[in-house]
Amino acid sequence: MRQTALKVQPLNPFRRADLQTLDDNGLVSAYLDGASLAFDVLVDRYQTRLLNFVYRTVGDRERAEDLVQEAFVRVYRHLARFDRSKKFSTWIYTIASNLAKNELRNRARNPLVLFQTMTSGWEDEDRPLEFEDTAARPDDAFDRRHLRELVDAAVKRLPAHHRQVFVLRELEGRSYEEIAEMTQCNLGTVKSRLNRARAAFADLVGPVL
Repeated sequence: MRQTALKVQPLNPFRRADLQTLDDNGLVSAYLDGASLAFDVLVDRYQTRLLNFVYRTVGDRERAEDLVQEAFVRVYRHLARFDRSKKFSTWIYTIASNLAKNELRNRARNPLVLFQTMTSGWEDEDRPLEFEDTAARPDDAFDRRHLRELVDAAVKRLPAHHRQVFVLRELEGRSYEEIAEMTQCNLGTVKSRLNRARAAFADLVGPVL
């Protein structure tokens, strides 16, 4: 009886499912090699995280969405110049961080602009910190929601340059080295700002806790 050989389908670098198995730098390489979907995968991978970060920094949901969109536009334009020996996450956070700093700097020039509250319009599933425990008792869930609101309100009241390093370290979990690169500050400045931000944060939430 004659047997028919089975054909094995090779990995297709242009399929989204295959692209999703790549790390960030692999996606950059795939995009530059002609796999246009690779950029979409990068957007999917970072969009929510960047929005969380920028929103906590500028305190305005709609403006944060605009800034994240602008960050991806800049990444798209300059991706060919990205140094693939470095971390893509650090690079894209640096771009978003600079846009957020410029936004705050522009607001400071306009006394009519006020920060919006940081507790409005943010879906729970988008948050970098998870305060909710679905298995907890109703009163525990209430306490966690209350704590979340306190954290958001306290972060909003930190000075802009302190808020930025606080969000990156305490809420995003970034290393000191990454924060220094993202904010274009030396390690000493990062640590100093973070210590002051932590102290200010403790002063704000301590009395209500």
